[in-house]
Amino acid sequence: MGRVRASEQGEAQALRDELRGAGLRATPSRVMVLRLLRGSGAPVSHSEVSESLESSGWDRATLYRNLLDLTRVGLARRTDVGDHVWRFEAVTAKGHRTEEHPHFVCNQCGTIECLDGLTVVSGPGRKAPKALRRNAVEIQLKGLCDRCF
Repeated sequence: MGRVRASEQGEAQALRDELRGAGLRATPSRVMVLRLLRGSGAPVSHSEVSESLESSGWDRATLYRNLLDLTRVGLARRTDVGDHVWRFEAVTAKGHRTEEHPHFVCNQCGTIECLDGLTVVSGPGRKAPKALRRNAVEIQLKGLCDRCF
């Protein structure tokens, strides 16, 4: 039990250091939000973050501001998979996603999965938008997930 506690304390200190290194104050709510994003296997909505941290007593507005702050300093990325709901995911840390990657969205149940390791290559044709030529686009694949197939 002492090792688990020490491990959690070490993780919390590493998150605080990372927040400070990005120019943010390392508030307890920011540490919790960043920890939640790091532990999630897929992008999560503000509502999902609020539900997950509800027992901690943080209000929805504080959590949303934290998500925006993390995005602003590059510790999180936000995406919209076509349903007009912003979802957030961690983007930096050893062992975690550090680069853009495609997402798979199930047309039936709405599940979102990160497709780490999948590379989508596009030819930068002369008529392609500048964003595509500079790799500043999001790639989303849609279909049926394994559960719905």
